[in-house]
Order: sequence, then C-alpha cells, then structure tokens
Amino acid sequence: MAKDNKELELNEPRMVKSHDVKLDAEYAEWIAEVKHRYRSAQVKAAVKVNGEKLLFNWQMGRDLVQKKAEERWGAGVVEQVSLDLRREFPNEDGFSARNLRYMKQWYLYYTTEASKLQRPVAEIVLQNGIEVHSAKLQRPVAELQEEILQRPIGELVKQPVSEIGNDGNDGFPLPFALVPWGQHIEIITRSESLEEALFYMQHVIENGLSRTALINCYKAHLFDHQGKIVNNFSTYLPEPQSHLVQEVLKENYDFGFATVDHEPFEERELEDALTSDVTNLLLEMGTGFAFMGRQKEIIVGGRSRKIDLLFYHVRLRCYIACEIKVKPFEPEFTGKLNYYVSAVDELVKAPDDNPTIGLLICSDMDKTDVQWSFRGITTPMGVATYNNIRIKDMLPTQEQLKERMELLQKELRATKRLMKRVTE
Repeated sequence: MAKDNKELELNEPRMVKSHDVKLDAEYAEWIAEVKHRYRSAQVKAAVKVNGEKLLFNWQMGRDLVQKKAEERWGAGVVEQVSLDLRREFPNEDGFSARNLRYMKQWYLYYTTEASKLQRPVAEIVLQNGIEVHSAKLQRPVAELQEEILQRPIGELVKQPVSEIGNDGNDGFPLPFALVPWGQHIEIITRSESLEEALFYMQHVIENGLSRTALINCYKAHLFDHQGKIVNNFSTYLPEPQSHLVQEVLKENYDFGFATVDHEPFEERELEDALTSDVTNLLLEMGTGFAFMGRQKEIIVGGRSRKIDLLFYHVRLRCYIACEIKVKPFEPEFTGKLNYYVSAVDELVKAPDDNPTIGLLICSDMDKTDVQWSFRGITTPMGVATYNNIRIKDMLPTQEQLKERMELLQKELRATKRLMKRVTE
C-alpha cells in the first residue's frame, strides 16, 4: 500500500523547481559540455544539409554539360527536367528551369576556368587562400550565429565528400558547401574573373554575408579597391598578417553617407560628419572594425596631441590609428601618423595585440610620392583616398523638392490626358 501511495505521489502533476535537484560545479561543467556538443551537432547537420543540396546542384549541372542534354534531347529539355522533378517532388524548391540553368552555369564557370589552368577546381580554391577554419555559417543555412568550423581547408579538400554524407564529389570543392546557393548565383553572374569570384566567396565564408550584403559589396566594387592600398605592410608585417591587412584596408573609401555644410570644409567638419553616423562609417570601413573613439588625446611632455579616429580590428587583433586629411597627400603626413602609431603601441596596445597599423585617408595622392615618404619609416601604414562627400549647400531644399514634385505631377497628368486622347 505504501508503495502504491508513493507511485501515486510521483505521478501527480507538479512543477519541477531548481531546488528539487542538487546543483554543483560538476553539474554546471557537465551541462555546459552537453550544450557545446549539441551546438556542434547543429553545425555539422547544417553543413551536411547545405553540402548535400549543393553537391546535387553541382552534379545536376555536370549532367546537363557532360550529357550535352540540349543537343541530345532538344532545346526544351531543361524545361522538361524541371517539370519531371517538380512532379516527383512537389514540396521541394529549386527545380525551376531557371535554377537548373544556374546549376549548369555554376558547374561550367569553375570547371572551364580550371581546365584553362589544367588543374582541379579544389586545388585552385585552395591556392587562392579560401580558409575554412574561420568560416562562419550563414543564417540562411541554419539559425546559428557563433559556431565556427575548426578544420583548415588544406585538411578539408583532401577529405572525401562522404565525410559530409556524400558518396562522390565529382570535383566539388568542400568549401563551396559553406556558401548558400543564392550567394553562389550572385558570384558567378557578377564576377568578371575566377580571381574575383573566389575573392567574394572568401568574404561570404569569413564574414557571414547575406545575399543582400554580398550584392552591396559588388556595388561598392570591393574587389577593385581592396588589397591595392599603397602601403609598406609586406616589409614590416609578417605573413599572413601582411596579406590579411591588405585585404582588410581599401584603396578608396566612399563617404557618400557624410554631409558637410559647405565647400571647402575643414578636417574637423568632415570628421564630425563621419562620426555622426558611426554605423555607416563602420560599414564602409569593413567587417571587423570596432570604433574606439575620435580625437583620442595623447599627452607627452605636457603637450597634447589628438588622433583623429581610433579603431580596433577583431580579425587583425590590432589597433588602427586613422588620420583624415581634406587635402591631397603631403610627405609630412606620414611622420605625424608614425608618431600616433608609436603612441598607441606604447600606451594602449595590450601584450597579446598585434602591432598597431597607421591608416591615412586623404582627398588625393600620387603613389610615387607616398612610396618615397615611406622610406626610413618602419611603422606599418597605408595611404588611401576618399570621395563622394555631400555638400549641404548643393542639396535641394525641402521647398525646392516640393516644387519639383508638383511640377512632375503636372507633367504626369498632362501625359495621361494626351494618352487618353490618342486611344480615343
């Protein structure tokens, strides 16, 4: 009877509270490990699912190319394949005729370039430095935010695709599995070279770019500007830090989000305009930049000096001292920037930070002038330009905009009346 009463008591509805169990440090450590294991399982599942779908797309494109499907079965064969697949898998997306053609274009894009170089696609991907060890998974692939794949690409490309659940790779490079299909489409349709395609693929993998963000990178001509900044990084920074810094810093910065009152304007006015919209400033600087402040004061020997802008870059693990100049480059600018970089190294940089980098952004420059000014300076620094500052005096007023809208509406009404007469 006592046993029956105890079973009844256990089966009664009740709220489980934390004090019903004994929680200690060992429990906390164990539950943290369980959570980590589950997150790791989520990552692997996301990679596997995305990899499976992308491998299918790759093989579909391969079949259309190698079977010469349109020559063999007629020009409408892609539409027929689309109908057959959608009839068999009515709840699946991605079987439109347009998407099938993208699969063919995707396969052709990389294999054609690889055949020109007489090398496997996977080897070309590896040679161009697409590193998977820092690859953040995209949210379109899975609702993940902080999980990171730890294995380097050199290890991944040598592994069989079966390790992510596939039974044959057909030349399919595993890093491709980390890029969502929509981003793959944008890359092959917008890139003008294999080098450019792999450049943007690297950015998608490393920075978790959405499709919209990737399109914005193309519109900003990121490939044309990055890696071309005039600098001395290769001389005074070790590899791979030197290469990475050149990828991060741009040759030219688009400050179109900043508005000043009049022209000509002073450096402080431009700085005010830039820092009044820190969000857009950081977007233009690039992924990984953290804004540490403006007019950062340094006092040495009782004399005050101020750094225009100070950033910290997460991937580079270093401070970036930035000077803004509203006139063309002058050699003495590098001496001043050199002083600020040294000051940050001495007063701000932590022991585990990499050397501080100097970035000078001016209205214009002559590259030879800049390169000569670097001689004798051992501080790593680069010089870039800016453009597209908006002048408030040149922008239409609210009243002028209203007048233009009213005039446009009148023209539209007149056009409608004219079209009505013609049709009558």
